[in-house]
Amino acid sequence: MVITITVSDFQSMPVAPLVASAGPEDGWLPVSMVNVLHADADSQTLETEVLTVPVSVRAVPVSYHWDLGDGNEITTKSPGEAYPSEEVSGTYAGEGWYDVTLTTTFSGQFAVNGGPWQDIDGTIEVASEPIPIYSKSLESRLVDGDVPVDEQGDPWIPERTPETEGPIDPEATHREI
Repeated sequence: MVITITVSDFQSMPVAPLVASAGPEDGWLPVSMVNVLHADADSQTLETEVLTVPVSVRAVPVSYHWDLGDGNEITTKSPGEAYPSEEVSGTYAGEGWYDVTLTTTFSGQFAVNGGPWQDIDGTIEVASEPIPIYSKSLESRLVDGDVPVDEQGDPWIPERTPETEGPIDPEATHREI
């Protein structure tokens, strides 16, 4: 008896979406400030049975597609790194709310009953949860020097409504890194 795992079988496996990160942890960044993107890119091993025979399936991330929510997209073989790295990053030209989404392409391998790893023909794509981020226009203004400045306070961020959604970037591109 020969057991094999097809790409269709691979697609039906519960491969977990990667944990994606975008921008500062506060959930907002100034317009034109670098939005650093990165993901935890560990491979996953899932256990199943085929005709009562134990089978291990390994999902390995091989490519990352970031949609910044403003029309700009980035495709890369690297999961990126946390700040201060700017290896995978973008900026927003306009003020408003955006959803950053990551779709990861996984290649697969399987091992039957502890045997050698065999490649699965084809890949699957798994989308992560969108990350809401607000891009804020900051303005300089004169202040009363006698009034202390709260440097720890965030600028006012509006509720998310259709009116506060960010505009599509008219110069949007799809970059490959």
